[in-house]
Amino acid sequence: MDKPTFKEALKFWTKLGFISFGGPAGQIAIMHEFLVDKKKWISESKFLHALNYCMILPGPEAQQLAAYIGWLLHGTRGGLAAGILFVLPSMFILLGLSIIYVSFGNIPWIYAMFNGLKPAVIAIVILALIKIGKKSLIGYFHYFVAIAAFIFIFFFNIPFPLIIVGAISISALTRQFFPIFFAASQNNIAERATDEKAYYINKNTVIPHTRFKLLRLIRQIGLGIFLWIVPLIGFYFLTSDFEFWRTFSVFFTKAAFVTFGGAYAVLPYVAQVSVEKLNWLSQLQMIDGLALGETTPGPLIMVLVFVGFMAGHNHFGNSIAMGTLGLVTTTFYTFLPCFLFIFAGAPLIERTQGNKKVKEILALVTAAVVGVILNLTIYLGKAVIFPKELTLAELDYISLIWIIVSFVAMYRFKINMITWIGISALFGLVHYLTIP
Repeated sequence: MDKPTFKEALKFWTKLGFISFGGPAGQIAIMHEFLVDKKKWISESKFLHALNYCMILPGPEAQQLAAYIGWLLHGTRGGLAAGILFVLPSMFILLGLSIIYVSFGNIPWIYAMFNGLKPAVIAIVILALIKIGKKSLIGYFHYFVAIAAFIFIFFFNIPFPLIIVGAISISALTRQFFPIFFAASQNNIAERATDEKAYYINKNTVIPHTRFKLLRLIRQIGLGIFLWIVPLIGFYFLTSDFEFWRTFSVFFTKAAFVTFGGAYAVLPYVAQVSVEKLNWLSQLQMIDGLALGETTPGPLIMVLVFVGFMAGHNHFGNSIAMGTLGLVTTTFYTFLPCFLFIFAGAPLIERTQGNKKVKEILALVTAAVVGVILNLTIYLGKAVIFPKELTLAELDYISLIWIIVSFVAMYRFKINMITWIGISALFGLVHYLTIP
């Protein structure tokens, strides 16, 4: 494989920002389909190695995975392009929807299209779960860990970070005393060894810019701190309410650092503090923001930028300009740590690519994540199929049927994911116009 040009990669990252529906599982599936299966820019083992690292970081793992792969392909500019373009379309779409929301209220036909999208998104997540499960669950012990992770998070509400810590601890102990549990099938190993040769970046590729350098790490951390301070200096000299913006910036930075396990892990914290303590928006507005975040491309953590918009809008007397500033500021402070984690941490992770012990431990982390994604699939599916109560009387038959139709269309008949998203939006609109 020849090295893909930066222009080719830029075209894909731009497209990904507009089509990345389906939450992290769906977004990872889109990247896997294009980068691994179609273009062969990166091998299965390198993709999963990067994914394992991103899974244990705070922040949106799909956005960080895009930045990681962009960095592997084209260095710092590649990582910046992939990470920023993953977020930028969603930011502008949410800005437009937020302005419409505060100006005109709910628009029924727009939400009707979103309602058509939701069942299709569930089908996409199910497909991604199947694909990632097939790649990650390579032994009986991996299945056991995935099931255990699902049970702990679904039935006992164990926080995601504790599940990851538990998976790492169990992995280290089990590897010491029962190494046979980590053995993959010989067929699996042979298949992966053969596959590596067909990819531009594989486990044997030497990439000069990925080497770890201590001085570069120190510079990156220093730059991250400097970039964090710059907006605060601007707020101090250019705004009339610095205390609000200081609280605002610290709050969203803190939210970014505790976002283990994706947006659903941090949303209860954000809702509690922003609604009940800071009074930036109402509980109803928070729910509406979640609906907007779920039905737009990009990571679900973008719900936070809606919170930032409403905070600025409501605090400054229904000012759309201040709401816009709040939205942009939230985006900056939410994603700045994500780039720092990738550019500072990825060179260290690349050094572990050939380390069998680290690889087996991270593989078990991925197995645990499969269980967590299964929990998320059920969580989202329940919200779509049973929008009010978990009773047969409240079952949304239309949504259930469309989930099944979407799954069959994409799995059995291989209809393109993005094409089906458009069909589903049209289905939602037709349903709204024809059935009262």
